[in-house]
Amino acid sequence: MEIQRAVRVAVPGGIHARPAAEIVKLSKGYNSELFLEYQGKSATTRSSFKLILLSLKEGADITIRAIGEDADRAVDDIAGFLEARQDNHAQGAAEEPAPPSAPADCADGRLGAALHLDRAMTGIAGGSGVAIGPAFQFRQPVLAPFPPVAADVDTEIRAAMEAMQHVGQSLRRQAAAASGGTAEVLNAIAELSADPEWHARIVGLIRSGRSAGAAILTAGKDLAEELAALEDTYARARSEDIASLTRLTALQLQGKQPISLNEVPTGSILVADEISAAEAGGTDLSRLAGIVTRHGSAASHAAILARAAGVPAVFGVADPLALLEGAREIALDGDRGQVFPNPDASVRAEIIEQRDRAKAEALALQALVGVAPRTKDGVAITVAANLGSVEEIAQAKAAGAMGVGLFRTEFLFMNRNDLPTEEEQFLAYQRLLQAFPEHPVIIRTLDIGADKPVRSIALPREDNPFLGLRGIRLCLARPELFKPQLRALLRAAPFGRLHVMLPMVTGTSEIDATVAMIDECRRALIDEGKDVAPFVLGIMVETPAAVFAAQTLARKVKFFSIGTNDLTQYVMAADRLNPGVADLCRVDQPAVLSAIRMVCTAAEQAGIWVGVCGEAASDASVAQQLISAGVTELSMSPASILKMKNAISGHVRE
Repeated sequence: MEIQRAVRVAVPGGIHARPAAEIVKLSKGYNSELFLEYQGKSATTRSSFKLILLSLKEGADITIRAIGEDADRAVDDIAGFLEARQDNHAQGAAEEPAPPSAPADCADGRLGAALHLDRAMTGIAGGSGVAIGPAFQFRQPVLAPFPPVAADVDTEIRAAMEAMQHVGQSLRRQAAAASGGTAEVLNAIAELSADPEWHARIVGLIRSGRSAGAAILTAGKDLAEELAALEDTYARARSEDIASLTRLTALQLQGKQPISLNEVPTGSILVADEISAAEAGGTDLSRLAGIVTRHGSAASHAAILARAAGVPAVFGVADPLALLEGAREIALDGDRGQVFPNPDASVRAEIIEQRDRAKAEALALQALVGVAPRTKDGVAITVAANLGSVEEIAQAKAAGAMGVGLFRTEFLFMNRNDLPTEEEQFLAYQRLLQAFPEHPVIIRTLDIGADKPVRSIALPREDNPFLGLRGIRLCLARPELFKPQLRALLRAAPFGRLHVMLPMVTGTSEIDATVAMIDECRRALIDEGKDVAPFVLGIMVETPAAVFAAQTLARKVKFFSIGTNDLTQYVMAADRLNPGVADLCRVDQPAVLSAIRMVCTAAEQAGIWVGVCGEAASDASVAQQLISAGVTELSMSPASILKMKNAISGHVRE
């Protein structure tokens, strides 16, 4: 059979290396031939290269075409992936901070003011502040010339395939030792090493008379140039990955071992033509004082990993006079994209002053790790962490999180083709609770639908998904999904201070139905001889209905947690994913703040507390208004916790 379906790409950032690798992986599970078609071009879903070359941006309208006996299921699976607006955690990826924008000129005495502009080399800002240190010139082994003509076609093909296989295996070993986004990057490049398009081009060149080495270099150069010619910045940056893969494969063919960044002395400023993801991915980049490259961009995988590690970096520095080559010491400003080879005394002094000031500020904030902040008028405020996976526990604890204000359980379901078992869920919840024995851990029950579809759960297509079957509505409609989660939560409850909150509640009937299902699951577990304990039940306030019914709802639960993202879009009737109405989607809109005050008043009358777990909780100016309204718990990404603790200490409730 042949099936076609029109879909809109909702994968953040479009189809670059990692999403392409995921699509290839999904396609291998079906016998059907699958193609993505866009603007007159078609690409097989078996080739990451072909998919990347389509240059599919987020929001692109494409067609999925499948031919074969399982075409219907294959299309459903691929469509589910393409239409899923998953964030970085859902992709299994590390956070990828946006590249910093180019700074404006300033005259505030900071580095980069007019005094020093004439002494700076400029490049693309990679962020993470300033650095100074001894220069380390990073160079990979030089490739010897390859014979241009094949000696024996079969021998050359076998040698090329073995070299490609070895590189792929090496990258996967690095990925296995890495974690989060780094592992995903390395696995994506490893997937490219086995790509049929890459193989076909190399084999075709060898059969036309080229040697294995000459074929690898030519095929890699051609593919890199095709990617570099694409309009999308991120897709162009993937040409660096292809160039790196080509170089690694050619080195393997010559029996040469690539140099590891682990050999770079700690505290050095790394200077290189460019750094590939394969080179950066297996290294603790935080060992480096800074990074300077002559090529590359802020969208490269190396740049993303550098920002995640907090390493100051500048990319794409033009160096016609080879000043970097002979530098003994280098100073740089990653936020301004400026590099100073062999800085003079005044530049050194200014850079060191800025570096030390930044360290002092970070150190001062570290003093707040164990602090439970109070406003100046004595109100205790809990500052907790929003988490998407148990892998983020260490970061949250290091930032002084006072428990977990939101654990998004949907991420246990995303980025996989099957459902997590009760046991998998139990182990994740148990680990969370044991990590924060003195603080509440708030786990949100499964919140999918609308902008968070899951591949393993077939959902009907809806014209207005934000107003459709999502959150608690879906869970109650699908007890086969909800009961294993409730059972896992009940089993985990003995290990800590478990709080559970229900998303998208609009009325008491949803709470009553959930409580009945909890009781049913508790009785079944006790009959099975399993240990269980009660947990504290609360709800998310995200709908106008919950705001208007807050007084009634407050009598049914022990706490409210306001989801400001959804509450704002529903109160303002403005899609939070639509940039055209972004000005309306702000928590400081009077109508939204009025709704929050209504909720806090109802909670205070019922004797329950109110938290906020939406993005607004990490905005200091908005947080002050939330605290004045009666909010006593703020939950945010771990990176914002210490700054928020510091901000709270200076706030007085009105």
